[in-house]
Amino acid sequence: MADHTTYGLVCSELSEDLSKTNLGELKLDSFQDNSVKIKIKAASLNFPDLLMTQGKYQNRPNLPFALGMEGAGIVEKVGSKVSSFKEGDEVMFGGWGHGAIAESIILPESLVSLKPKSLNFSEAASFKTAYLTAYVGLIRRGELKQGETLLVHGASGGVGMAAVQMGKLYGAKVIASGTSDEKLKIVKTWGADEIINTGLEGSVSFREEVKDLTDGKGADVIYDPVGGDVFDESIRCINWGGRLLIIGFTSGRIPTVPVNYPLIKGFSVIGVRAGEFGRRDPEKGRENNEIIMELAESGKLKPYICKEFPLKNSKDGLEYLRDRKLVGKVTVTMS
Repeated sequence: MADHTTYGLVCSELSEDLSKTNLGELKLDSFQDNSVKIKIKAASLNFPDLLMTQGKYQNRPNLPFALGMEGAGIVEKVGSKVSSFKEGDEVMFGGWGHGAIAESIILPESLVSLKPKSLNFSEAASFKTAYLTAYVGLIRRGELKQGETLLVHGASGGVGMAAVQMGKLYGAKVIASGTSDEKLKIVKTWGADEIINTGLEGSVSFREEVKDLTDGKGADVIYDPVGGDVFDESIRCINWGGRLLIIGFTSGRIPTVPVNYPLIKGFSVIGVRAGEFGRRDPEKGRENNEIIMELAESGKLKPYICKEFPLKNSKDGLEYLRDRKLVGKVTVTMS
């Protein structure tokens, strides 16, 4: 492979069925004075990767593009103005939006971090987005306090499992919800105090179980990456003064809230955008990153990797993600 090209999972045209996403050669970005070239060892798969192949995500890279929002690897080359890294450093990266499911990538120094020694490459590739979202959501926006009850929806996904682990680390009683008993059993080994099967789509019901587990009060903080019917039921089992955190809408339906509910029950509905939080307040953004990296370095936070696909089978990994078979995170590893 030439220095200016790489080989990876490339979306050549937008499609609904991944028919235009296949392995192939792709041109790398030009190398600048502040650039770092990385030999990628692992990349994580995320639902936005699927959405990008369909043109349904807010980030719409120019075609063709390699998939993968975050990864980890070894520095191969640094620009003349790069001061934080040297050749041979083990690093991780995210925030670029695409290009991680490939053999190499060229990035600005600002988007690269040293890999914590406590994480392997797959874990490092799966770490930053999920745990930064959990930290900003629970601590910065949700102001979670020790002893409060945290209800995490979609708890068997990567973002959900990160919130379960983060909530437990900060002293909350954690209730994890999902639609698979088998997956929820794994989540309980990851720190959840209680698990609730919220039922099949169209029959979501967990209000009474949450009330029973909280002495009738309801959850103090609710972490919701699901939306839809799950959000609707959540406003019926939130405590007075509670905080309902909007993370996303994996159910596909963006819900609405009758404003008399937060008025009567005194709760807040709070949007969480971890990346934007840091862009709006760079100082706190740096602090957020430092905190989660220190927690990873100390071994207190670590993603759960349920399956690894080699690069040659990376499209199978996307289908595995699409079919919602995962628990925690799915990664692609490079030879």
